[in-house]
Amino acid sequence: MKKTKYIFVTGGVVSGLGKGITAAALGRLLKARGLNIRNQKFDPYINVDPSLMSPIQHGEIFITEDGAENDLDIGHYERFTDVNLTAESDITSGQVYLSVIKRERSGAYGGGTVQVVPHVIDEIKDHIYKVGEEDDVDVVISEIGGTVGDMEGHSFIEAIRQVSYDVGRENCLFIHVTLLPYLNKPGELKTKPTQHSVQKLLSYGVQPDILVCRTEKVMTKEIRNKLARFCNVRFDSVIQNIDCGSVYELPLVLENEGLAKVVCERLQIAEGVEPDLTDWNRLVELTLAKRTPIKITLVGKYTALQDAYYSILEAMEHSGVDLGLEVKINWVESERLEGASDEEVARHLGNPAGIIIPGGFGPRDMEGMIRAAKYAREENIPFFGIGLGMQMGVVEIARNLGGLDNAHTDEAEVECQDVFFFDNLTEEKREQIDELNYGDLPMVSGARDFDIEAGSLLESIYGSEKASERHHHRREFNPAYMTPLAQTGLKMSGINSDSKRVAVVEFPDHPFYIGTIFHPEFKSRPTRPHPLFQAFLRSALKHSKGE
Repeated sequence: MKKTKYIFVTGGVVSGLGKGITAAALGRLLKARGLNIRNQKFDPYINVDPSLMSPIQHGEIFITEDGAENDLDIGHYERFTDVNLTAESDITSGQVYLSVIKRERSGAYGGGTVQVVPHVIDEIKDHIYKVGEEDDVDVVISEIGGTVGDMEGHSFIEAIRQVSYDVGRENCLFIHVTLLPYLNKPGELKTKPTQHSVQKLLSYGVQPDILVCRTEKVMTKEIRNKLARFCNVRFDSVIQNIDCGSVYELPLVLENEGLAKVVCERLQIAEGVEPDLTDWNRLVELTLAKRTPIKITLVGKYTALQDAYYSILEAMEHSGVDLGLEVKINWVESERLEGASDEEVARHLGNPAGIIIPGGFGPRDMEGMIRAAKYAREENIPFFGIGLGMQMGVVEIARNLGGLDNAHTDEAEVECQDVFFFDNLTEEKREQIDELNYGDLPMVSGARDFDIEAGSLLESIYGSEKASERHHHRREFNPAYMTPLAQTGLKMSGINSDSKRVAVVEFPDHPFYIGTIFHPEFKSRPTRPHPLFQAFLRSALKHSKGE
């Protein structure tokens, strides 16, 4: 009987070394050898999930097919491996403790004392094994968030130590991602921080099998020998991760360094199998090639942290690479457009080839989004609204073309003609909305099928009359306003197959005006760009040429 293999990726010295990208790149290399892989991350924070965390502090929330709200590293995993992941792919300390406490409250522990060891540790291990049981998985790659030595990470390190004992060392591999700082004065790479980090890991009972060393300078043979000797790893298992121009170069860099070869040999899987990296080599070649610059203005609520829109940026990069375009983002905080004159709005938006307004939650800065959507419509600039961006685009048309002067979403928390509202709620439940915790508000999340109107721009983009996309929104289009909006020329070209609610709108009397209640960015892949982003950039290119 085939045994699932387990790889654990830890980080040392400093945070932000790219453990997630390393784990994702390794996943790509193993998949290229025909292996069925799954990536997973353990986040040490106490939040149950990132759904209530500020995007400005934490970055975007990545949505999987099953609707789980995950850390943005899950997006790295999906983009690199092209494997759709699940809620089991992002486990937090909050989830672990919540599950243990619920079990204790239900009496499941039979009145016994509940402790970190064994109960919390066993809960973590259960999540590791659960991923390995999915779809005949060959390899599970689990990233341990944080840095070795962090107090909040102790439980996860103990759990992976126990897993190596449970499944056997021949079925388990530890990879430690670390930093080799370069000191300019002596002109040397320093190994001491890595040695100390490995010593800390050893104090927890975990011996790393492979070191992946982040460095800005090429490692000499002497440096590799020193790390191998003092960290007790084989020479061929000291892997250089030198800074790259693009994250998509990393799988090829690590392949050339022999990472996957060592992993396969140590775990006795796919040994001698040549990886098929044809599509990835083409991707990197196109990524590094000279491309035509194109300016896209992004108007959002969270522009103070660009990682809040990470998947949007990646989706535009994927399509840009495919089309030979280098997307230059003009970041505009939507608040800056509120109360601004028309001239000031035009100056902020900066004569772009296209305008994109992504999602968000809460009433702040909505009016700025509405001003941007109006400018795009009136100036015939290609417009792409996603989530809240789509809603504000519709609100703008309702106000200025549909005669609904007081149009808005009920999320704006003002008296209005609620063009978007909480759907399928009784009046009694609607009255209780203000009393609910924010995390308990109704949410549409995960993959949903939708039907595409024949002859629409949407059909020409998808080349199909049906598609599936991932949702992450609370409000739906209010059918009470369907008629006045349809009279403006707005076309509801995508309708959810089950709920029959509006999924996509387009404004035909415009070069490109599309709004989606769903989030197509979550399904874009570097070797398979999303058609909506491709269509948007094609239209933006035509606009930039004056066509």
